[in-house]
Amino acid sequence: MDPRTTALLVMDYQRGILASLPEPADAEALLSRVAGAIAGMRAYGAVIAYVRAGFTEADWAAIPPANRTFSVIGRQHLLHHEEPDTAFHERLAPEPGDITVRKTRYGALSTTDLDRRLRDRGVTTLVIAGLTTSGVVLSTVTDAADRDYRLYILSDCVADPDPKIHQTLMSGVFPRMAHVIDTAGLRSIFR
Repeated sequence: MDPRTTALLVMDYQRGILASLPEPADAEALLSRVAGAIAGMRAYGAVIAYVRAGFTEADWAAIPPANRTFSVIGRQHLLHHEEPDTAFHERLAPEPGDITVRKTRYGALSTTDLDRRLRDRGVTTLVIAGLTTSGVVLSTVTDAADRDYRLYILSDCVADPDPKIHQTLMSGVFPRMAHVIDTAGLRSIFR
């Protein structure tokens, strides 16, 4: 892996989404691992890209009723982009020069300019950290595979409220599209 053509995607690490995880202690350990991955990738010169979910009134109004997940968000006016729960978690705060995007669907690429911004920086490899495995991670990995990125999923930096779905994706689905490694494996790649 060449860090000059690699980006770490830190996706949906927001207080409101972290609160959906079943164990608060697990969230603290997860945040520590992601913070370590960010620091390590940054030290090697990789791009760090932050993705968060957040909606404006216009975004809510544009969600069609046929969209089962997002129409609920629109009707109930959830995840307003200025609410504290939609901000990036303070332990994982972006730094100057990092890419930051706000999305209005599951995937990091579909409703943002992230793909163009990554390509402009010469990025061809993505390392994935995100919440939730069945949401942003699944959607982004599928879309990024279709866009021909080389993919690595950090198994200890993704989580889902449903452990069975998480395990099925990590062991049965993702290995067909990406390399599944943990943060120790990531460090060994760069040694």
